[in-house]
Amino acid sequence: MAKQNIYDNEVFFEGYKKIRDKEVNANTVFEIPVLFSMLPDLKGKKILDLGCGFGEHCLEYVRMGAESVVGIDISQKMLKIAREENSDPKITYLNMPMEDISDIEGSFDVVLSSLAFHYIDDFEGVVKKVYEKLNSNGVFIFSQEHPLNTCHSNGERWTRDENGEKIHVNLKNYCVEKEVESEWFVDNVKKYHRMFSTIINTLVDSGFVIKKIVEPFPDNDILSKYPEFSDNLHKPDFLIIKAQKA
Repeated sequence: MAKQNIYDNEVFFEGYKKIRDKEVNANTVFEIPVLFSMLPDLKGKKILDLGCGFGEHCLEYVRMGAESVVGIDISQKMLKIAREENSDPKITYLNMPMEDISDIEGSFDVVLSSLAFHYIDDFEGVVKKVYEKLNSNGVFIFSQEHPLNTCHSNGERWTRDENGEKIHVNLKNYCVEKEVESEWFVDNVKKYHRMFSTIINTLVDSGFVIKKIVEPFPDNDILSKYPEFSDNLHKPDFLIIKAQKA
């Protein structure tokens, strides 16, 4: 089966890049700070970054003392920017889908992934391959869209009052695990919905011990600075998990 490579679609890529270029977005306010707060000491560690995108994280891992970093991504457009703007002698960028990580030589102390796993059909297969690539007591940290988001496939996401203010999120078919096609810059963007329990049980059944789970939401400090994120009190956008090889 051909792997989805939506990020090499020119329209999608430019739309996505505009969001990430904004100084304040959901990634910078919620997802990235939590992901980095879960990191172990990276000094002397070998790192594998799945879906490394523009490579900013890879460069930061080197700055944090990593011995080596391998960043993989299926998108050539992403890797072009990574190599131009976030290169370092300790970083190797590879153009490949994460389903093929068994082809990478060697093993790693830490495997990381930022917002890529909801694009993966064979979640169980990739998790098992991550387990195999990790050294003893190796750490696996990843973020993904929250299952409360990935279950949404059509219709209005929010119920609003007469002024258009969001009252609550509309939830349906949460227990129906499926491929979901949605519109985000372009039509037919494929994501995969899995229940929270499926995600956790897949990790446990593959041999991982769950160390920490965070569903970030805005505290009073964030709300005072960025009141536009108040809708995240209804539901979190992201799920971030830290697991360790038993």
